[in-house]
Amino acid sequence: MISAVLAVTLSAGGAAAWALDRFVVPHAEITNVSEYEASQAGTTTTTTTDATSADTSASAVVTDTSYTSGDTGVTVSTVTTGSGDDTVTYYVADVVLDDATTLKSAFAEDTYGENITETTSAIAEDHNAIFAINGDYYGFRDTGIVIRNGVVYRDEGARQGLAFYKDGTVKVYDETTTTADQLIADGVWNTLSFGPSLLDNGQIASGIEDVEVDTNFGNHSIQGEQPRTAVGVIDENHLVFVVVDGRSPGYSAGVTMTGLAQIMKDLGATTAYNIDGGGSSTMYFNGSLVNNPLGENKERGTSDILYIAQS
Repeated sequence: MISAVLAVTLSAGGAAAWALDRFVVPHAEITNVSEYEASQAGTTTTTTTDATSADTSASAVVTDTSYTSGDTGVTVSTVTTGSGDDTVTYYVADVVLDDATTLKSAFAEDTYGENITETTSAIAEDHNAIFAINGDYYGFRDTGIVIRNGVVYRDEGARQGLAFYKDGTVKVYDETTTTADQLIADGVWNTLSFGPSLLDNGQIASGIEDVEVDTNFGNHSIQGEQPRTAVGVIDENHLVFVVVDGRSPGYSAGVTMTGLAQIMKDLGATTAYNIDGGGSSTMYFNGSLVNNPLGENKERGTSDILYIAQS
């Protein structure tokens, strides 16, 4: 979608330089993010979980579809429904965390900025991840609250966001009614800025088929049957991640926003949130790509991931 809109813009002539600079040319604002986060007073990425990793590593168990280390567990499964061109294939990761900060975020090239991308797998490998999904592609837009691993990177509230708290709770919130500093004070560890919220108190949210994530060009079309990625909340420190493949007749058609909400509801989520989809929708586990993006086994670069490091 983005490339098609860019082509039209480029053909217009006058906007070509602006479009390339805004949506193609990388703009690094903070390099070596890992070092930067560790240097922030009170927001170091070293956690109790990290400190005890040496003790738990001996008990870590990995199979083709599961990982356990201490009280952290990941179980990956595949679901296929329908037949023929109506076939839908999606991947579910049931995740239990020993501590909320075990779920971390990472940026492409370990750099914060615009139009900086790597595949989910590459970012995951750089951070020794056992499990990862694509994030919200923050680098395509210049709005939204961006808090990652307890560090504020952007404070431009624009839409419904998702906040992961250090106490294990996860909440949908209105970015325009708060600030990043307030969220940090309230104990937020990570945020995502995409949406929409899919469930309200366990029920499918109304109006989700008509939501536009942004008002800038190139990022409107999230309607119809599409590849999707979503995060759901079962309980404190108990999450479910879903990646739906799509645009591949006979393998997976994709789902509507309502269809995604139904999947999350059926999995037992009470809160669920849509994040970046399309070619970005990717799940990674134990060194390999789990899903089949666009039916081509080819990942598209993204700005960021959520991941669990292997202990």
